[in-house]
This record gives sequence, structure tokens and C-alpha cells, in this order.
Amino acid sequence: QVHLVESGGGLVQAGGSLRLSCALSGRTFSSYAMGWFRQAPLKEREKVAAIGWNGEWTDYADSVKGRFAISRDNTKNTVYLQMNSLKPEDTAVYYCAADPSWEPRDYDYWGQGTQVTVSS
Repeated sequence: QVHLVESGGGLVQAGGSLRLSCALSGRTFSSYAMGWFRQAPLKEREKVAAIGWNGEWTDYADSVKGRFAISRDNTKNTVYLQMNSLKPEDTAVYYCAADPSWEPRDYDYWGQGTQVTVSS
């Protein structure tokens, strides 16, 4: 059973930075593509970024390109989302997700989410 735990959310002023972390347990981390998603109030969930099993590929939503960076450390079973130049519209609950597919369309496993609030 895959278990995901996110951390690193919080309150930050516009223009600031945060780094989210997500630790996976229960299975071999390097066998999972990892993604970060977010959902703001009254909005649909959107994919923010994703990364392949060993970082072979990355993918970003247009809204975060150049500001966010996804990375992973397979020795620590952890994926990160470095968020820079944060904007109020980045405010959302951020979720980590994992899937054993090479390039997932859907993700099988989800964390509980961490709140990110960007004040103007």
C-alpha cells in the first residue's frame, strides 16, 4: 500500500518562496512517477508539475513554468516542489500523487494535501 505525506505548506507573501515535500512509503519510490496537483476553492483540480521515475522527464502547467521546479531524491523517497515568485492565484491545497505508469494520465495514489496561501 502506497502512503504519501506532504509537508511544507504555509502562508507566504506574494513574491516569496516555499518548498513542498512529499514522502512515499510502502513501495519502491523509484518505480513511481510523481505529480503535484492543486485545487483552489470553487475551482477544479489542476496538475501543476510531474516527474518521471528517475527524473527523466518533467512537465509543468503553463501557469507555473519558470517559477516552480519539481525534483525528486530517490534515496530519500521524496519528491519536492520548489515554488518561487508566488502569486495570490497560487493559493490552493496542494496534493502529491504517485502512479507506477511511465507517463501517467491518471494517478492511483494521493496524499492528504497541504495548504498554500499567498497573500497580496
